[in-house]
Amino acid sequence: MSQFGFFTNRKNSDEAEKPFWISYADLMTALMVLFLVIMVTSLSLITTKVEEAQLEIETNSPDKVPLEIRAKEISSICDELSVKVSKVSSVANVDCRLNRINFGEVGRFKTDEYRLSKDGERVLAEVVPVILDAANSNAGRKWLKQVVIEGFTDMDGSYLYNLNLSLRRSEWVMCTLLRNDSQSTLPLTTEQRRQIKKLFLAGGVSFNNIRESKDASRRVELRLQFYGLDNNPSMNSEFENKFEDSPNEKCYI
Repeated sequence: MSQFGFFTNRKNSDEAEKPFWISYADLMTALMVLFLVIMVTSLSLITTKVEEAQLEIETNSPDKVPLEIRAKEISSICDELSVKVSKVSSVANVDCRLNRINFGEVGRFKTDEYRLSKDGERVLAEVVPVILDAANSNAGRKWLKQVVIEGFTDMDGSYLYNLNLSLRRSEWVMCTLLRNDSQSTLPLTTEQRRQIKKLFLAGGVSFNNIRESKDASRRVELRLQFYGLDNNPSMNSEFENKFEDSPNEKCYI
């Protein structure tokens, strides 16, 4: 065999081997791609079925509602409350983005004071019955959990001093709503005061929400809290008697 014949045979041998190994690698790659496609498709189908089943459960269950329905009904409560408050008061304002009710300048306190002016009491008398009516609506009974009375201070003084002062401010508002004596300035009925005990909550928040000025910071606001999807608005009947109105109800601040 000549030298040229040797190289010719070696070249033919290499050319015969190369297609086999290249085809095998392509085959494995194709199988891997096919496997990934099948896995992705299967996972997508499983996820879709689970989501459909969960949506069906939420829609058909009497105790559960979809999140978007809750949001829509809560929004309608606040929007309707905003309209009604604007009709009875020219100074009170309902912020449906933050779920808060503020009383403008008549809802502000003097330095180191925890009592509102007579104008502030008048606005409370105008707004609170509207809130109670909203709470008694079908959507209100379903979603409105609490109305938190929040008293704020400016930054003067120590933290604990302001914490106590803010608590006294919110406590005074609650006391003004509930007092049932000759000095009471709010013409609320016995049933309204009973509902206030169940729905309203007084809480001090110190100076953690400063406004553009000290005067604007010393204020009281009402914050609306709503039930979540898993909350149960029902109350144990053994506590119902705690909210009965009493002619001996007195304020101690």
